[in-house]
Amino acid sequence: MDVINTMMEKPQPFVQPDTIFSVSDASALLKNVVETAFPRIRVRGELSQITRASSGHMYMTIKDSGAAISVIIWRGTPVPFKLEDGLEVIITGRFTTYPARSNYQIIVSEIEMAGVGAILKMLEERKRKLAAEGLFDQARKKPLPRLPQRIGVVTSPTGAAFQDIQNRLRERFPVTVVLYPATVQGVTAAAEVAAGIEYFNRAKNVDVIIVARGGGALEDLLPFSEEIVVRAAAASEIPLISGVGHEPDWMLIDYAADVRAPTPTGAAEMVVPTKLSLIQELDNLWHRLSNNFTTRLANAKARMESIVIKSPKQVLMEQQQRLDDITRTLNIIIGGKLTTARQRLDSVATFPNILQNKMTTLNQAVTHIGQMLNSLSYKNVLARGYAIVRDKNNTIISRANDGLCPAELEFVDGIIKL
Repeated sequence: MDVINTMMEKPQPFVQPDTIFSVSDASALLKNVVETAFPRIRVRGELSQITRASSGHMYMTIKDSGAAISVIIWRGTPVPFKLEDGLEVIITGRFTTYPARSNYQIIVSEIEMAGVGAILKMLEERKRKLAAEGLFDQARKKPLPRLPQRIGVVTSPTGAAFQDIQNRLRERFPVTVVLYPATVQGVTAAAEVAAGIEYFNRAKNVDVIIVARGGGALEDLLPFSEEIVVRAAAASEIPLISGVGHEPDWMLIDYAADVRAPTPTGAAEMVVPTKLSLIQELDNLWHRLSNNFTTRLANAKARMESIVIKSPKQVLMEQQQRLDDITRTLNIIIGGKLTTARQRLDSVATFPNILQNKMTTLNQAVTHIGQMLNSLSYKNVLARGYAIVRDKNNTIISRANDGLCPAELEFVDGIIKL
């Protein structure tokens, strides 16, 4: 918008020079003159010194390189974007004065951003802030359902976007459409769009959500870049498609949505397939299944043909041959076992002779040992005329100088006590 500077004619004074006013009367007169002369005015400038009172009213200054004017925005006045120092805006309102401080000010009824540059700067700063919070992360994106049965649409019920979505869905695939009516332009648009997203997530009555609006000026699309809308889209547990504006239009909701569509019609095309594509997909699937089944059948047939089926007679003869082999093997094994058993029995039959020989040998050994014992016995010595001398303790006295008194003498045929 161009700012027009005009040279206005100097008004004729209507107060007599010699009239004396009180301060209050003079202030009231000036207030009346200003408000009458400027019942509506639009001013473009840069905001500064923005403050919000506890009452909810906002006070600030709008300025340019040469002047500054006080500005008041009463509580309840629509403000469609966040006010920041340095933001260039166009305000619409009326001039008035404030007698208590003897200054003039503008009471704002409408406020808008001045030019695309200021809007883009604001959007870029907001985008960086929300991206830093992770609201645009790819890991948050959810896949769209393959064949949704119910689609929730957040848009204006009278807008062309809703009609385009319905028409395209009707052409492609029959589904149920649930509309959440919301204004898509103006002060209340952002809150209503966010409320629609939150409603579907609470009710959980749809499979996917489309947030849509037709094309328009950048200022008209700003509600879809408000933080309340972006945060609602990022927090949605139901997959969400953003179809706002046209292909070149990128709003911040596009970054938070699970899928961004270039237009509302494009959103409808993304959410459901066409009947023809489904039929083609089913045909392709059938051909793949048919080819797979045919291949498996051919392989099974080849395996069956490779199997050699023998006649019952041949099978019987082979079994008989196998039995003959087993019989021969058993005969060999049993014959060996019998031979071993006979050898063992023969060895057992000779056992009495072996035992008799062993007894004879043992008797001879015993006799020999007996003879040796007799030859070594002291009785044989006594038989040759010797005697054994013992003392009273029955101890043998072998020497004369032992100093012991003999108590008995043992001869071969008896013992004599002394």
